[in-house]
Amino acid sequence: MSVLVISGTCTGVGKTVVTAALAAVAAARGASVAVVKPGQTGVEPAEPGDLDEVARLAGITDLHEFARFPDPLSPAAAARRAGVPPVRLPDVAKRVQELSAGRRLVLVEGAGGLLVRYDEEGTTIADLARWLGAAVVVVARPDLGTLNHTALTLEAMAHRGVQLAGVVIGEWPDEPDLAMRSNIRDLETIAARPLAGALPAGAGALGAAEFLVAAHRGLAPSFGGSFDPAVFRAVQGLEDDDL
Repeated sequence: MSVLVISGTCTGVGKTVVTAALAAVAAARGASVAVVKPGQTGVEPAEPGDLDEVARLAGITDLHEFARFPDPLSPAAAARRAGVPPVRLPDVAKRVQELSAGRRLVLVEGAGGLLVRYDEEGTTIADLARWLGAAVVVVARPDLGTLNHTALTLEAMAHRGVQLAGVVIGEWPDEPDLAMRSNIRDLETIAARPLAGALPAGAGALGAAEFLVAAHRGLAPSFGGSFDPAVFRAVQGLEDDDL
């Protein structure tokens, strides 16, 4: 029984695809997997949300969305605008603990970045991870600006006593530019460990069978995959001292 929290350095970095990849690889190995979205924003009641994308990509049906707000804002702001109570992360923690009692793995996907507010008191997904004793998978962009965002995220985690499970690049392009290739080494320096994965750009558009292959190749062995950071660095030409 384990819980992993998936957060990002900012919004739009590929958290849902990484969540689906973690779920797909674990399920393929025979693990019972539940996926939780504490607060879905920017989606109307009848529209598909992030968990529908996880279901499509990973074939997971044990899905739990605890709140939904139509405006594409932080959970706190979206609840305020809708005139409804916010997501109560202490309640989410209890429900996740109940789920984890009967599953091998529970994945909890946050909204936006690590310190996005869920209520007017400023409760964040970092608080939820700390209450659960869960490590956080940090999903990062590969391009210019990611080093600062990632460093700030990891510093905030360390300040709050939240454990890092690994840094995963959410979308790695077929033709990375110089900054992206250079960033690999610096991301590993910031995290003080090798990359825990890199999902290919466009993975979210794949069918389930192809996605499982991409997920396995894009996640490190610690997550059940075959991603080798040393090979990844070599393929990107990082033996070049200029990078």
